[in-house]
Amino acid sequence: MNKNTLWAILLIGAILAGFSIYNSKVAKEQQREQFVRDSIARQKAMETIIQEERDKPQTAPAEEGVDRQESVHAPGEKYSNAFLNQSLQGEEFFHVLENEKIKVSFTNKGGQPYSVQIKGFKTYNGDSLLFFSGPSNKLTLDLYAGEQINTGDFFLVPHYFEENNSLTYSLYFDQNAHIEYIYVLEEGSHLLSMNIRLVGMDRYIPRNVTQLDLNWNVDIRHLEKGFDNEKNYSTISYKYPNTKDVEKLAQRKAEDRETIKTRVEWVALQQQFFSAILIADQNFNSGDLSYRFYDPGNTDTLLMNCHAYMQIPFQQSAEQSIPLQFYFGPNGFYSLKAYDRSFEKIIPLGGVLISWISRFLIIPIFNFLSRYISNYGLIILLMTIFIKLIISPFTYRSHMSSAKMRVLKPEIDKINEKYPKKEDAMKKQQETMALYKKTGVNVMGGCWPMLFQMPILFAMFRFFPGSIELRQQGFLWADDLSGYDSILDLPFKIPLYGDHISLFALLMALSMFFYSKMNMKQQASSQQMPGMQGMMLYFMPLMMLVVCNNLSAALSYYYLLSNLITMLQTWIMQRFFVDEDKLYKQLKEKAEKSPATPKKSKFQQRLEEMQRQQQQQMKNRK
Repeated sequence: MNKNTLWAILLIGAILAGFSIYNSKVAKEQQREQFVRDSIARQKAMETIIQEERDKPQTAPAEEGVDRQESVHAPGEKYSNAFLNQSLQGEEFFHVLENEKIKVSFTNKGGQPYSVQIKGFKTYNGDSLLFFSGPSNKLTLDLYAGEQINTGDFFLVPHYFEENNSLTYSLYFDQNAHIEYIYVLEEGSHLLSMNIRLVGMDRYIPRNVTQLDLNWNVDIRHLEKGFDNEKNYSTISYKYPNTKDVEKLAQRKAEDRETIKTRVEWVALQQQFFSAILIADQNFNSGDLSYRFYDPGNTDTLLMNCHAYMQIPFQQSAEQSIPLQFYFGPNGFYSLKAYDRSFEKIIPLGGVLISWISRFLIIPIFNFLSRYISNYGLIILLMTIFIKLIISPFTYRSHMSSAKMRVLKPEIDKINEKYPKKEDAMKKQQETMALYKKTGVNVMGGCWPMLFQMPILFAMFRFFPGSIELRQQGFLWADDLSGYDSILDLPFKIPLYGDHISLFALLMALSMFFYSKMNMKQQASSQQMPGMQGMMLYFMPLMMLVVCNNLSAALSYYYLLSNLITMLQTWIMQRFFVDEDKLYKQLKEKAEKSPATPKKSKFQQRLEEMQRQQQQQMKNRK
């Protein structure tokens, strides 16, 4: 390529870029001009109606007791109010408010949000992330103003103010009475402000009305790779005022409904990683919430339908404002927490104990590591090592307890030979417990690591599938750590298992099998519990394989790492820290120094008394 060709290519590129910028500005200006023209046309139509109302001959005052608004409809008209009838007719057109975070499209039909795009994110198939979109999404007022109306039926008059990124829709009842929806979107924010203004509506709304009905219907789109996993973490949440607790409708159900008879601060329609939250600064009086999930095979790629029918307070006055806010954005723990309205509690972190571990241990560690490391597979590895180090003292105690019981197995065998009969079971157990007491062996010592580890395992079970940081983050063969990984898609679906093979889940199950097998060799009494042995060796790995096949790849990866590190810890302690011959001598010396009849604990005394009573009952039956 010569110099002239290169310059020609650069020049053509510059011309195309300039034309694109110019064309964008022209299109935006044309849209704005069209907006202005439409607004003027609607305003002129309203002015015509106002003038016609003024030119009508004055009628005699209405008799006392007769409601002025209860007038008879003109033939062919739906409402007695000429302004409302005029607003029933029109052409639907759209307007946009957007910043670097969200893009909200509005329709003049009802003056309501039509679609919401959350920027900086993509769907599982790479499309722009539209949280909802389409005419099925409604935000309307149901009220009685001389006659029953729904604002979603009308074409409202728009007013656009570019300087403050705001949009206003007006529904006129007469020249002095109207309802306004004022939307304002600030720069760099996921919050969309909405102010409902009622001007002069006290002449139309009866005096006994103390609340208005706000009807919010949203069809949330299917956004993630696994429909079932996305479904399990999607629901409706709400919060009462003057409390930090957040209530939820049922999860993992096809549908659910709840009627709230007390005041509510906000309502969240939440998907696995994103939410739409409606906040009432003056609180809602009450409400009715419901959701239902769509069929996974629906052609519209819809996840769930959410419906919030909320009552907002109304006061009789010449002018009233009802301030509301919307949050449209991701379910990030710290980003939601920054609003200081308990939004972060919509993230499903488990119960009281489990959520405490996630909030104060797992999430801070994860957040700290993600500041310096971009590879989330490495972050999970470091987290696993750190957690294992925390509980390593208990792991060591458990291993030593198992080693002590293992070296005492010859002594236990002697006791078993001494009392072979079933009726001597109490004596055999008493002598066994006496041996353990003399040697200082704690039979419950092996339970301590499990006691501390189980809450962490459950916390991880809740954390990984709900962590938006892992969304669409790849590692090794997994393209999305928040969803399942698949090395083979099956042409059929296996009940409970699914239609694919997750390699992380398979490796996790295998590691669990070998760890159980390794652990059983360390247990002196494993041969005495063949049923428990079979369950731990075969059933538990199989069950975890089925459960984790459709869950987060990060979760299976963590369980795999946890098993491998535990196996490594066991080998190191057995190889370098435990001398069984020396340990046996120490235990024997301790037993010799102990009193011949060691003092029994109250628990042991009660246990022996219960055994005596049981034996006596068995003799009486004979």
